Amino acid sequence: MKIAIGSDHSGYKLKEVIKKFLQENMYEVTDFGCYSEEAVDWPDIALLVAEAVKNKFVDIGILIDGFGGAVALAANKVKGIRAVCCYNTISAKLARQHDDANILCIGAKTVGELENIEIVKTFLSTQMLSEPRYLNRLKKLQDIEDKYFK
Repeated sequence: MKIAIGSDHSGYKLKEVIKKFLQENMYEVTDFGCYSEEAVDWPDIALLVAEAVKNKFVDIGILIDGFGGAVALAANKVKGIRAVCCYNTISAKLARQHDDANILCIGAKTVGELENIEIVKTFLSTQMLSEPRYLNRLKKLQDIEDKYFK
């Protein structure tokens, strides 16, 4: 599985931990920055990861900032992106099963490293359920995008 990863400066240290975990577990990882704790603008990094997912250069994206919400806001401005901020394994599992989320957004300041790694593991190992109600909801989401993303 190919994964795009990116963070702002507040998520840099956690990004490096997660990147190492992914590489050790044989995931192909593309790092879109940032590359230090020097301040960067999170919309720039989120856009790079979102475009990689949208254009199918990677299968899944992971974005990290202080709480996960800012990068989710930016990534969701790209048509076809379903970025979800997850704070535990339950939210990660449901985001994939019910919503076919394609970018996981997590916060370096919200939960610890080990819990964030568990969230990543859950997100990556869960597939969308193929029940009609979930597929119908995805279709409705795509209809909203088609209407407002011109």
